[in-house]
Amino acid sequence: MTYRSSTLRAATLADAGFLAGLWADALRRADVHEQVADAESLVKAAQNSPERRLLIAEYEGRRAGAVMLEVTTVSAINLEPAVHVHSPHVLPEFRRHGVGRLLMESGVAFAEEAGIATISIGVANGSRDANRFMARLALAPLAMLRTAPTVAVRARLEAQRPSSPAGRNRTRVVAMRRTMRRHRDAAQDDVAG
Repeated sequence: MTYRSSTLRAATLADAGFLAGLWADALRRADVHEQVADAESLVKAAQNSPERRLLIAEYEGRRAGAVMLEVTTVSAINLEPAVHVHSPHVLPEFRRHGVGRLLMESGVAFAEEAGIATISIGVANGSRDANRFMARLALAPLAMLRTAPTVAVRARLEAQRPSSPAGRNRTRVVAMRRTMRRHRDAAQDDVAG
């Protein structure tokens, strides 16, 4: 596929370092060597699957961006087939040269080849330019994916847990006993004084 000076090709293992750098914000938080290993795994998975494509966009012979395409469903509970466009990233120096459009065209072509009527994509919430670009391509928000460390969610759930009636009664009993003890101690001090 060609768009002016842009071309697409299947990713190879030699592209793993490039992909790790390009997708550093999308890959798991790990050191560079682990991210490169993750990118190698993605390349191998795409090479061995008819339901995945990992494509590299080149602009005038230089790597400019990449995208992972996957045949899946709209969601885990909405089983309508969809092509999910994962992380269509373009290096900053190649933006506004049609590279992003070429990456998205590859997703449309893949969906058409597979006879799939729906395309989905995840876009970073804070990426204003990417969200505008996707909106111009008729991609509307369907859901917002939120993530947090498990430990943080557990802590917030515990903090928001209402105390049980038995727990509240126990707290009241302890408070009353303290009050009674203070009154008793104060009365003893008055008698002793």
